Amino acid sequence: MQAMSPHIARIYGRSGLRIMAVVELAHTERTEPAADADKESSVTMRITQLEVPNPDQEPAIREVQRALYIERTATGTIDDLSGELELSKQTVKDAGGIVTHLALARISAGVHHWRNVARRVAQQDKLTVGELHHELDAIADGLDAVLGRLGNGEEAEG
Repeated sequence: MQAMSPHIARIYGRSGLRIMAVVELAHTERTEPAADADKESSVTMRITQLEVPNPDQEPAIREVQRALYIERTATGTIDDLSGELELSKQTVKDAGGIVTHLALARISAGVHHWRNVARRVAQQDKLTVGELHHELDAIADGLDAVLGRLGNGEEAEG
């Protein structure tokens, strides 16, 4: 309530107002129905901390929210010939052309792709040592392609 107090007049004065907030949630209860029950598992959370930014701070909070959304939803396609990642049109649209958002989306989509490749390789139990080395090299090369050049101008280590 203390975090909300300075904002009550603004909230009360504008019907339908939306405000940003930074919250911390705590797990308070977990319901796990019996295997033959016709119910879904559920978790109850409660707000343990809340901070409401003033109007001047809201753009920064929205930027954090946007970055988290882009990281969570980024998708793309790996070009088989070059190994380069092409972000999906939706991801590029969500990033809004902002270089840091595009970089975040590119890294996130690429790492997710190569993580899935690594998991598929790990599930194969008939690979020889040579085949395993080949697969690991391909994953490392793919990650290098996703990372490209590091910010300091040096090549990513291989």
